[in-house]
Amino acid sequence: MLLNMFKYVAGTEKAEQTRKLIFQSALQLFREKGFDATTMRDIASLSGLALGAAYYYFPSKEAIVQAYYEVVQEEHNRRVREALASGKMNLQQRLQFVMKSKLDILQNDRKLLGVVFRYSGEPDHPLSCLGAATERLRQESIEVFQLALGDERLPEDLRELLPVALWALHMGLLILFIYDTSAGQTRTRKLSDGALNLTTGLLSLAKSALLKPIRGKLMNLLHEADLLPV
Repeated sequence: MLLNMFKYVAGTEKAEQTRKLIFQSALQLFREKGFDATTMRDIASLSGLALGAAYYYFPSKEAIVQAYYEVVQEEHNRRVREALASGKMNLQQRLQFVMKSKLDILQNDRKLLGVVFRYSGEPDHPLSCLGAATERLRQESIEVFQLALGDERLPEDLRELLPVALWALHMGLLILFIYDTSAGQTRTRKLSDGALNLTTGLLSLAKSALLKPIRGKLMNLLHEADLLPV
């Protein structure tokens, strides 16, 4: 569970345990009451701490969610690397695992996911999934898809484009995941499998030398719009 994955900042063992306790308490309340209904006082009370102590470790609820972002990304990296280490999966299976494992990690936190997208229209907000404050985590997420491509034979431009396109697909799926009321969010999972099946099926066409000029124009557009990592 995510509660057991939290990595601490350097400090004394007692401080690390206190930080973990606050983090655990906050996630419990976010899951039970929702992000908006939970206050820092609630978190401090459940942790058995004074309000000032809670603020010492996390200056706001948003800071706790930011720590949660990092925990989720670290766990996703770990699961994907372990699964791909066997080398037994083909490209479609690798990409499906990347998508599936992310949904599995977030299965119990669909309400909290709403906070991730709430601030997408506020570039300067620290929780904006497209903002500067989350750029490092965004790049790490894209790198997971790069890892899944493995040694697949791809033109250089397509190898640069695909991870970003797959990351964008996974962000779209996460939005659907929030609203999906089917058991286990099976509709979102089936859509994910279908989209990746189409993607891998179209790759042979996309790799064609005849489409190189079109791919080049697309890459130029995305670089000019600063939508591809440098």
